Amino acid sequence: MTSICINEALRDDELRAILARLESDKDKEVFGLVCKRWLHLQSTERRKLAARAGPLMLRKMAARFTRLHELDLSQSISRSFYPGVTDSDLSVIANSFTCLRVLSLQNCKSISDNGISAIGCGLSSLQDLDVSYCRKLTDKGLSAVAEGCRDLRSLHLTGCRFVTDAVLQALSKNCHNLEELCLQGCTNVTDSGLTVLVDGCQNMKLLDINKCSNVGDVGISSVSKACSFSLKTLKLLDCYKIGDESILSLAKFCKNLETLIIGGCRDVSDESIKSLASACSQSLKNLRMDWCLNVSDSSLNCILSQCRNLEALDVGCCEEVTDSAFQGLGNDGLKLVLKVLKVSNCPKITVAGVGMLLELCNSLEYLDVRSCPHVTKAGCDEAGLQFPKCCKVNFTGSLGEPDVLL
Repeated sequence: MTSICINEALRDDELRAILARLESDKDKEVFGLVCKRWLHLQSTERRKLAARAGPLMLRKMAARFTRLHELDLSQSISRSFYPGVTDSDLSVIANSFTCLRVLSLQNCKSISDNGISAIGCGLSSLQDLDVSYCRKLTDKGLSAVAEGCRDLRSLHLTGCRFVTDAVLQALSKNCHNLEELCLQGCTNVTDSGLTVLVDGCQNMKLLDINKCSNVGDVGISSVSKACSFSLKTLKLLDCYKIGDESILSLAKFCKNLETLIIGGCRDVSDESIKSLASACSQSLKNLRMDWCLNVSDSSLNCILSQCRNLEALDVGCCEEVTDSAFQGLGNDGLKLVLKVLKVSNCPKITVAGVGMLLELCNSLEYLDVRSCPHVTKAGCDEAGLQFPKCCKVNFTGSLGEPDVLL
């Protein structure tokens, strides 16, 4: 009986079909170890790659991974290497990785407008770009990306301090499919920029303007009206110009809101939070409102009683909150699905309040009671409180925090 070599029997497209059926990355790597032909096929079908490489290596990678969709060249904040990714590297990427959809360049501090402009000119199919903490970038380079990458869906500009409203204008004009925009720390962004942005980008699902201190109620009201059906995540940490007008606008228009961060927005009060609880009772999952000093028991009780899908809540440093916030919650016989609760620096919360919460919530995974003088481990033990088996209780700050509200 004549034996047949598998490489003689199977065509390239048949081998690719076999490769496509392998689910784990490990199995796909093993596929490439069979022989040079299989390695070549495995390379050409690879979609994701994370690397540290200069222009010469990038050219070799481009020749080998011809259909790459995702490239991650990000550097660590604490372990970056010099010079890292440079403008010449970005030129190679723009000319060689023509199928690229996702490009991550976090903390690549050497790149400038020249390099990022090359990306805008060369990668028209790019959908996701992360240049967080690339501190040399300005409106010039990022506007070139908006003009050249018109199918952009996600853009992360956290820490790009030179970004102004001009970038938002370019995005509005060119990138109508934009769904996710992160502008954390871009303090030159204003209400006018947000208003222009949502004129053209009305499908926003996530908007992060944490620490954008020049954004106020006018900008947020524009966003809530224009993106009323799509907006699911809005982050406004330390935007001290934000007040009740913004929250009331969200309550009126954004019924699908899932995550809202308003920590440090000290002008927000019970009135608007109650409206939000009613309007987003089915959708709201994560709410952070630490340092909202005008928030008290009445609005917190509304949030807990009406938002039955709420999984994470932070009311740290809301000094007016007391045990009364937890009273009457179980009268309808329903349990809470809360997994994370932070009440640190709420001096009026006591062990009795924690006990009321535990009666209603058996899914709690993390409870932060730091700097609550009336809530101690000894006091909880003496009261016989039974925390869920998987629940971590942070009494002193010795536990790491969950990621859900960051």
